[in-house]
Amino acid sequence: MTGRLVQVISDLRFRDHRGPDGHPERPERLAAVGEIIDIFADRIALTTPRLAEADEILRVHDRQLVATLEATSGQSLGQIDADTYFSPSSYDTARLAVGSCIDLFSNVLGGQASSGFAAVRPPGHHAEADRSMGFCLFNNVAIATRALQSGGGSPRILIYDWDVHHGNGTQHIFESDRDVLYISTHQFPFYPGTGDFHEVGIDGGQHSTINIPMPAGSGDEEFIGVLQRIVVPAAIAFDPDLIIISCGFDAHRDDPLASMELSRAGYQTMAMTMQSLADLLCAGRIVFVLEGGYSLDGVREGTEAVLETVTSTGPRPQQPHPVIDLESGSTLKSIVDRVVDVHGRQIEGLGSA
Repeated sequence: MTGRLVQVISDLRFRDHRGPDGHPERPERLAAVGEIIDIFADRIALTTPRLAEADEILRVHDRQLVATLEATSGQSLGQIDADTYFSPSSYDTARLAVGSCIDLFSNVLGGQASSGFAAVRPPGHHAEADRSMGFCLFNNVAIATRALQSGGGSPRILIYDWDVHHGNGTQHIFESDRDVLYISTHQFPFYPGTGDFHEVGIDGGQHSTINIPMPAGSGDEEFIGVLQRIVVPAAIAFDPDLIIISCGFDAHRDDPLASMELSRAGYQTMAMTMQSLADLLCAGRIVFVLEGGYSLDGVREGTEAVLETVTSTGPRPQQPHPVIDLESGSTLKSIVDRVVDVHGRQIEGLGSA
């Protein structure tokens, strides 16, 4: 065990939630993650997950949604929408994912752990307050964030969603909250159709939502470049107490559901950059929560990149990758310019690195 206590949530019960044969959000995803976790067994602390209580879930979700999902317990395979299914154990599996994230977030914010990785399913970032959708039943990250806020102290939480799909549920739940900065990089246009540049938050939360829609074919250069020029300066201006990564691995070049080109090296640089940012701003406090990722090789590579980063024992560089130039006419420059046009007057340093 290293001096940095890295807590990891992993449990066979997360494989009990099932869709029909051939569904991409399948238990084998966690088997692939588990193979990598085993490699790091001597550098992490495995933590026993727990079931979330109804009142914890109700901080985010409508009572009717909770009741509807509870009623599926023990039922045979059923369908919620075109993409989202439940099986006999899905309700309890979803509660287990939520409870795990609540405890992990609390442990990292409270200093009982330096950082964490939650290998949970079903994923959560598409789940709206009143609707399960997009493979997601409950919004794990949103509920766990609300649990931190309910404890007092008004923690400032940065949620960076690097899943290839826009986290519509997380955005909508926090879009009026000044104490939560939600940043998303995602393929656009793409499912679920939200996350354009002009979606910046509402009411008192304006400019606490930063969307970075990216065209199909974007790869390491574009993802690392927007991380350096948008995510990092926005995070520094916000000054969070905790950084949460909605950690999908479906922007990987091998993913069957998307058209992005991130490599293992790209994920490594992204994870290192966010860890270095956490070291700078909030005593290293960072949690990665599994969202999507449907290539088993992509999930393995992404998980390995994250765990290598958080379990590193040596000095960590403040700038893990040379700054990528904004070349005239490049995809990266186009993306950065659009975000700066929308948010530049409100966020100091946006667009520079």
